[in-house]
Formats: sequence, structure tokens, C-alpha cells
Amino acid sequence: MSDVDPRLSINQATIKHASLADALRVTSQAGIQSVGLWREPVAEVGLGRASALLRDSGLRFSTYCRGGFFTLPEGRARRDAIDDNRRAIEETAQLAAVGAPGSRAVLVLVAGGLPEGSRDLVGARERVRDALVELAPEAEAAGVTLAIEPLHPMYASDRAVVSTLGQALDLADGFAPEVVGVTVDTFHIWWDPQVLDQIARAGREGRIASYQVCDWRTPLASDVLLSRHQPGDGVIDFGSLTRAVVDAGWDGDVEVEIFNADVWADEPAAVARRTAVAFGQAVSPHLR
Repeated sequence: MSDVDPRLSINQATIKHASLADALRVTSQAGIQSVGLWREPVAEVGLGRASALLRDSGLRFSTYCRGGFFTLPEGRARRDAIDDNRRAIEETAQLAAVGAPGSRAVLVLVAGGLPEGSRDLVGARERVRDALVELAPEAEAAGVTLAIEPLHPMYASDRAVVSTLGQALDLADGFAPEVVGVTVDTFHIWWDPQVLDQIARAGREGRIASYQVCDWRTPLASDVLLSRHQPGDGVIDFGSLTRAVVDAGWDGDVEVEIFNADVWADEPAAVARRTAVAFGQAVSPHLR
């Protein structure tokens, strides 16, 4: 497809059931020039093999998903999580190094939810900050940006105690912007009455590390994690959000990241082609 927007990146979650090799192949064949990868498919083939596949694909590397889950109190489980994030930083750096020119070393962070039996939301967020303090020097040394992703409040209890872009930016404050930034994901932040101001703030602070898009439509799936849709199939105003991100200085790839059982059930090559068309209609006009 020669008319595919060159800034489109397909996040591997959108074609979840494709192997890493197949995901890279169908992405390239659809005319998409960039890909965001997930750790689990990389682990299935090993980092060395994954790096070779990415290099040979000729695709840019836009982000790596995911690190985080920092909210546990001090103890063995928290130490294991921190160590796992150290490995994720190393993996991000290696994959970015072999991606096509324009690749970015961005590790997306999902904060984690409330520990079992806890109601201490403030304390959980403080532990996210503590983890950033611990990991930032290692990310800086590796040339990796830690990109805090706020998730919609419906995920606050089990996935992310960081619910707004403002909260993510507050956590990033005090770190160099090339070390700790934020992920702007339309699915999670479209509802926020402060979102345009916070996108502008993120731009002033130089903290936009990733822009991800998909749509919101009700009724939500019984598993609300699987409620994302192709851009243009729901109610999100991609015009105002995308123009705000562009005005804030973002000039990198834009990822489509979809969790949806019906999308996953389709042939990955067809999903990649559909994604390119949907992106071209709903998002591309606002990137100009």
C-alpha cells in the first residue's frame, strides 16, 4: 500500500496472535514502516533472534511494551519487579539499536494497581516514584526513555494507579525529559477535561515519548481490557487530540494499539491493512 502514512506504527498488541516473525512480515507487507513490540513475543524467540528479525525487516522500532508494575511494598516481589524492569531497559536499548533509522528507545511503563488488600492509592503512587528514582540512572546510561502511561481510571485498582496525564507528568517531574517521559494514549485520556492543557504541558516539558491511538465505543466488552477499537469506529475526537500532540512538538511515529477479541480473531495481514486505512482516515489528516 503506497499511500500508507509514513508515521503510522502498528503496536504488536493489535495483531496479538501473530508470531514475531509474522507480525514483522505483515506489517511490512501492509506498507507500514514502524512497529512497537511486546516483551512476551520477543522472549519466545530470544532477544538475539528478535533483534535479527527486526533488523532484517527494515522497520523502525517505536516503543517496547512494557515495564512497570511498581506498586508492591518493599520485599522480594518488588525486588523481582525492579530487576525485571532492568532487563526490559536492556532489551529496549538493543532493539532500538537494530531498528531502522528513526527508531526510538522507549520503554512504556504501566504503573501497576493497588496491592492485594490495600486501599492506599497515594502510597501506591509514591512507590511508583521510588521505582523511577531507582531505575532512572540505568535508563539514562542505556539511552532509554521510561514512558509513564496513564490508564483510564477504570483500571486504577488492578493495572495503573496513574490515571491522568497530569499525574504522569507530576511523577516525571525532576527527571531529565529524555530519561522519564509520558505516553499519550487516546483511549485512556480522551475523557479528561484537562487533557489539552496537559498535552501542552507535556510539550513544554519535552516529555512526550510516545503517542498511541485507538478508539472508545460503548458498551464496553465484558473484559474491559478488550474494549479498544480502530480509529474512527468510536467517539474519540482524534482531531483535537492529534493537533494538540503535534502542536506540543511530537514528530515521531504514532502507534495504533488495540486490544479487542474480534480484531485478534481476524487474519493479522487483514488487520494490518485495515489499520492503515483507518489511521489514514481518522488520524493522518491531523498530522499535516
